[in-house]
Amino acid sequence: MSISSKKSVAAPVKPRSAPRNEVRIIGGQWKRSKLALADRAGLRPTPSRVRETLFNWLGQDLNGWRCLDAFAGSGALGFEAASRGASEVLLVEQDVAALAHLQQIKLRLRADTVRVLRGDALAVLRQRSGQGLDLVFLDPPFCTDEPATLLLAALAAARACLTENGLIYLEAPRIWRTDELAALGLQVQRQGQAGQVAFHLLRSDRF
Repeated sequence: MSISSKKSVAAPVKPRSAPRNEVRIIGGQWKRSKLALADRAGLRPTPSRVRETLFNWLGQDLNGWRCLDAFAGSGALGFEAASRGASEVLLVEQDVAALAHLQQIKLRLRADTVRVLRGDALAVLRQRSGQGLDLVFLDPPFCTDEPATLLLAALAAARACLTENGLIYLEAPRIWRTDELAALGLQVQRQGQAGQVAFHLLRSDRF
């Protein structure tokens, strides 16, 4: 697995938007498949243009990658990775209604490489420490009382899960500074912003 270290914020052509109660997978074997959204407060799927940019950065073929979507929500990021060939995708979600939607989508797509787990994202990340993940998605709700505190803990736990060339995708209400991330042992590979969504692709500095 490899990725260029050159930063880029160029936005691709925006795909046709889906209705508010669903999102669509952008690429891979399930391209254009609809993902129904649970009617839950705070559920904020990663916008299509951001997902397209992210998977342009990662490359369209994720064959063999092991991924964990720690705050799965709609499942858009995890199912997108599985659609592009990831060999293992763990979706972690605590909300019961959102979890039921994820299970339904998994069954409908016959997504055998996807596992849906009810649990606390931080606890699951800490349990997976040292297990050599290729990609961890961190996209927690922006409406939490202390989002920065949550992200600090999640970033530290995710870093400990990575394989040598592993990556963390971070979505947040603002761009995180280089020095903030360096204090966590992380380096910025790419970053961008679309409206109120700031997104980052990070690599550990321990390898």
